[in-house]
Amino acid sequence: MGVSADAAPAPSYYGQLPAATQQMQLVALDLKGSGAQDDDHEAILEIALVPIVNWQPDLAGKYSTLINPERSISPQPWIGAGRMDLELRSAPVLADVQPQLSRRINGRYLVGHNIGAAWRLLHRRCPEVIPAGLIDIRLLVQFADPDGKCDLGPVVERLGLGLTLARMAVGSAPRRALWDSVAVGLMLPALTRSAYGREVSVGQLLKAAGVPFASLRPAREDQPHSLHFFE
Repeated sequence: MGVSADAAPAPSYYGQLPAATQQMQLVALDLKGSGAQDDDHEAILEIALVPIVNWQPDLAGKYSTLINPERSISPQPWIGAGRMDLELRSAPVLADVQPQLSRRINGRYLVGHNIGAAWRLLHRRCPEVIPAGLIDIRLLVQFADPDGKCDLGPVVERLGLGLTLARMAVGSAPRRALWDSVAVGLMLPALTRSAYGREVSVGQLLKAAGVPFASLRPAREDQPHSLHFFE
C-alpha cells in the first residue's frame, strides 16, 4: 500500500519500510464523549479515525465527524461554549455513523492515547465494531521512556512532531478528535523505534502497549506476526 499523495511527508527517521510492515492494519482512534459524569449514559460527541499506512497517518483515508447525541449537552472545552448544541444538532446520529466505523475498524488494530477508555465507550455504544486488538500509546511512552510524561501534548513536543502535526491536522486543533488521532499516528513509529530499534514483533508491541479486552473476536489470520522496519 503506498503513501497517500495528500499526506505530509514523513520525518526522515521513518526510513524505507518493507512490504511486511505495510500489511499490519493499524487505525489511530480518538473520540470525545459527553463526560464520565454521565456514567452508562455517556454519549459519543466526536470521533476520528486515521489509518496508519507505511507507519504514518494517511489523511486521504481519514474519517472524522461530530455525532448528534439527540439530547442537550453541556459546553465542552474542546468544542467551545455557544457552538456545541448547534454543531451537534446538525451532525449525523450514531446509528448513521456506525456502519462507517465498522467498515474502517473491524479486523484492524486500534491505536490511541488511553485507548482503553475510548474502547469502553465505543464498545458500549457500537457493539458491532470489532477490532483485532488495542494498542495504547501511553503504555508505549512508559515502555520507551519510563521517566517521561505521558500526556499527549508533551510527548508530541518531546518527539519533535509539533510542526508536522500542525501541517497534517489542518482545520483541527488540540483536544479535538482529528488532531489527537493524527498525533497518535505520528507518535507510534517514533516511540516504537525508540523502544525497539530495527525490528519488532506484533507480540512484543502488544506486550508493551496492548490492552486486553473481553468479547473480542480473534484477530484475522492474515495479520502478520512480525514487523520489520527502519532499514
